[in-house]
Amino acid sequence: MTTRELGRTGVRISPIGLGSAQFSGGGAGTFWPALPQSQVDAIVKAALDGGITWFDSAEMYGKGASERSLSAALTRAGTEPGGVTVSTKWSPFGRTARSVERTIGERIANLAPFPVDLHQIHAPYGSLSSIRTQVRAMAHLVEAGKIRSVGVSNFSARQMETAHQELARHGIPLASNQVQISLLHRKIETNGVLETARRLGVTLIAYVPLRSGMLTGKLHADRALVAQLPRQRRLLTGISDKSLDRTTPLIEELRAIADAHGATVGQVALAWLITYYGDTVVATPGASKPYHAEEAAGAMKITLSDEETRRLAELSTEVSR
Repeated sequence: MTTRELGRTGVRISPIGLGSAQFSGGGAGTFWPALPQSQVDAIVKAALDGGITWFDSAEMYGKGASERSLSAALTRAGTEPGGVTVSTKWSPFGRTARSVERTIGERIANLAPFPVDLHQIHAPYGSLSSIRTQVRAMAHLVEAGKIRSVGVSNFSARQMETAHQELARHGIPLASNQVQISLLHRKIETNGVLETARRLGVTLIAYVPLRSGMLTGKLHADRALVAQLPRQRRLLTGISDKSLDRTTPLIEELRAIADAHGATVGQVALAWLITYYGDTVVATPGASKPYHAEEAAGAMKITLSDEETRRLAELSTEVSR
């Protein structure tokens, strides 16, 4: 299985990882129902069997519930500490940077016996401290040997520069910036984030890479499924009959390519994401069922042609106007 370097850290990860917000015990808003641990175990096992070697969590996913559930599943699958890469995030909301160091013990305990390979600042807003102060606190954790690398999430190009500069004072590279990227969300190409990431050697981690299900084609094929989605999810992701109509040409092209490769629509959408931007972009789709993780892992085995990649990019631009 081909791996990619996480920024310039020396940490190697699979191009597709597994996001674990769904393991939050129903605590991450109303997006996901609570999953029994047995189902989480099956999801993580399917990911591992498919070649996924990297798992992403966060403090605010169920106030640590996702971290604990992920650790338990990895342990039950027979995974040894160091055998996979594990990342998590510190929540800045209403806190000062002091809590970065105060709460690391909880992150370590929740994920034990797996080390924190990547610790990220979950957002560039909400904290009572400056970005530089937050990043400095993260650097202290690296220097203390409590985490392996530092990343950020939802940072702009300028904010990435600030984080990079502060970490450089400690001789530490900025590993990553976790932002929304998909065939239906390509703002990194115009807001400076992609250019800055490439210049600084920072990996961009794409979250909601399937646009909350819109890029699987299932909602287009059966619109009755839309009404079954939680209202908050529909509102925040813009899933509606109008958006489904607008994106149908892209889904039809994805389906044609998927048929040619013996793959699913979602797999081709993920394969495009980790192909079009080169090694700069990796993705963390979530999974609430084992076959979701199996499909995500299978995307790493798809090799799109230059023509297929270009055509999807063109259609993506057209339907996003």
